[in-house]
Amino acid sequence: MDPSAVVTPPYVAGPFVLAPFRALMMAARRIGDPASARAFARPYSGVPERLDQWEDRGQLSRDEGPALYLHEYTAGGITVRGLVGVLDVSRRATTRAERAIYPHEGIHPTQADELADRMAQMELNPAPILLVHHGRPETRELLRQVRSGSPLREFTDRAGQQHRVWAVRDPDLQAVLAEQLAGTRALIADGHHRYSAYLRLARRAPGSVGGGLAMLVDQDDTPLFLGAIHRLLVGSRVEDVRAAAEHVGLRFEHLSPGAAVDALAPGTLVVTDGSSWATLQVPVTPDRLAIEVLHEDVVPALPRGPQRIGYHHSAEDVLAHAGASSGTAVLVPAPAVDSVLRIVADDRLLPQKATSFQPKPSVGVLIRQLHDG
Repeated sequence: MDPSAVVTPPYVAGPFVLAPFRALMMAARRIGDPASARAFARPYSGVPERLDQWEDRGQLSRDEGPALYLHEYTAGGITVRGLVGVLDVSRRATTRAERAIYPHEGIHPTQADELADRMAQMELNPAPILLVHHGRPETRELLRQVRSGSPLREFTDRAGQQHRVWAVRDPDLQAVLAEQLAGTRALIADGHHRYSAYLRLARRAPGSVGGGLAMLVDQDDTPLFLGAIHRLLVGSRVEDVRAAAEHVGLRFEHLSPGAAVDALAPGTLVVTDGSSWATLQVPVTPDRLAIEVLHEDVVPALPRGPQRIGYHHSAEDVLAHAGASSGTAVLVPAPAVDSVLRIVADDRLLPQKATSFQPKPSVGVLIRQLHDG
C-alpha cells in the first residue's frame, strides 16, 4: 500500500460506552506550559519513568480511584463541557445501523501505526479525542446536577484556559449515564488518527487495553465552534482556477478585494493571489459542501498544479502566503455541523482538513494510563 494513501477508519459498533478510569492530572502550573511537552517527548519508552518522577515532585497527581469526569473549559470566550472516559472500541460495525462513531475524514495508515506505537511505549493516552453529538435532555439535566457539586479541580492554566473538573464516582449514577448514552451516535471532531491508533492497539492485544480516552461534547449544550480551514494551491494561478471553473461550468467573477471577501458564503469561495481577487460560485446542498466541490470538481480541472495544497486555519495566514509565484489562496466557508453529520451518515467522508473544531482543551488536565484502569 502506498504509505501516503488515505483510507477510511473502521467504524465502531454500538452500544456507545465510556468507561471509568483513574486519571493522571498534571499540576495546574504545568498545564498550558509549552515546556510540559517534554513529559511526552522521545524516547517514548522513558515516559512512564519520567511521569513517576513528576509525581514524586508534585508536578503530577493520580486520582484516588476510577471515575468518569465532567470537564468544563473556557477559552477565547467559548465554554465547552464534555464527559471524559475510556471509549470502548472493541466491536466493529458491519452495517450502517450498528455504527456508534463516525469519522468524517480519512487517515494515513502509517501515521496511525506510529501513534499506536507511541502510545504503547508511553503506556498512556496523553489527551482525549473529541467527539460531538446531539445529547438527550435528561442527560444534560443529570450532568447539571453533577455540576451543582464541588469540582474535583478548578483552576486557570498557563495558556489562560479556565478549567473545572468533576469526578462521577457513584456506580448508580454511572449506570444511568451508561444507559442514556448507549444509543449515542458521535462524530469525531478531533483525533481521527488517535482514534485509529486506539483501534490498532485493541487489535494487537485484545482485551488488554480496552479502548482510548475520549471526551463526549453535547453540541446542543456547549457547542464547539466549527471553523473553516482555507487552502493554498501552490503552483496554481488565479487564472488556472478561472479556467477550471469554466471547464466545469461554474461562475467565476473578478471583484475588488473588499467585495470578494464580503461575498464569502456557503456557496461562494474567494480566490486570490494577493493582487487579483475573484469569487467562485459553487453548487451546494445540505448534503454537499463547498469544500467538496473545490476538491472533487475544481482542483482536478486545473490546467496547472497544484504542486501541493497548503492548509491554513485563518484567512490572514493563508493570505500572507499567497502570491503570483507562491500560490493561490482559496477562502472557504465554515461548514455546518448538521451538514457534516448528514454526509457521514450517508457513508461519505470529507476531504482532508475540511473542519476545524475549536477550542481544544489544554493537554494534561486528564491523562489515562493504559494499564491502570
